[in-house]
Amino acid sequence: MERSTIDLWVGLFMVAGLGALTILALKVGNMGSVGSNETYQLSAEFTNIGGLKPRAAVKSSGVVVGRVSGIIFDNEKFVARVSMNIDSRYKFPQDTSASILTAGLLGEQYVGFEGGAEDKPLTPGATLKLTQSAVVLEKLISQFMYSKADGSAGK
Repeated sequence: MERSTIDLWVGLFMVAGLGALTILALKVGNMGSVGSNETYQLSAEFTNIGGLKPRAAVKSSGVVVGRVSGIIFDNEKFVARVSMNIDSRYKFPQDTSASILTAGLLGEQYVGFEGGAEDKPLTPGATLKLTQSAVVLEKLISQFMYSKADGSAGK
């Protein structure tokens, strides 16, 4: 009798542990808010998306307002087209700008919205016109190195 009680408690502990690991995995994978609210879709075109991935956050003023739903390459314009699902509670003006930003120095990338001054809100399915692509660290370093090389050659 005593052995079966211990086995029962160990089994319950294991089930609780597996449940906690599942919740942790969903939170880490940004899957914790699946199907929570009504959304509408917006899109934006970027010349370089860096390491942006589907399910990345869309933030405005540091608040998560949506998620990236998909990324495709446009063969005609040679740009990346990013589709985003925005929570229907948040409305943005037509002159909203979208930038690809990095959380911290080497953190994950996300789309940042900065609202404009227009009175009319964006309609579902609209494409944001004002975009700023991801800053690629390698490009910045190479530009810095080439500018230093050009500056020292002239002296």
